Amino acid sequence: MKKKKNKLTRYEQNIENALGKKKVTRSANADRLMREAKILARNTLRKDTTITIRLSSVDLKKVKHRAGQEGLPYQTLIASLIHKFADGRLGA
Repeated sequence: MKKKKNKLTRYEQNIENALGKKKVTRSANADRLMREAKILARNTLRKDTTITIRLSSVDLKKVKHRAGQEGLPYQTLIASLIHKFADGRLGA
């Protein structure tokens, strides 16, 4: 089956052209930025606390169903919702 090629924006095309011509260079501070990004990701994504909550069995079944639709374990979905709420990215 032939792969359909997506239309690139001018910006994306410029990047692709530069990569093809090997005109892309590594930033002088790339190593430092990578280390900082890894530390930030590790600290943000680390799950170091266990909680116990009581839910209605109906709500839990609905959450499990929605998690299944998203292709996620239900506990991962719940943790994601709590994280988004704590960051203010999920309405109260």
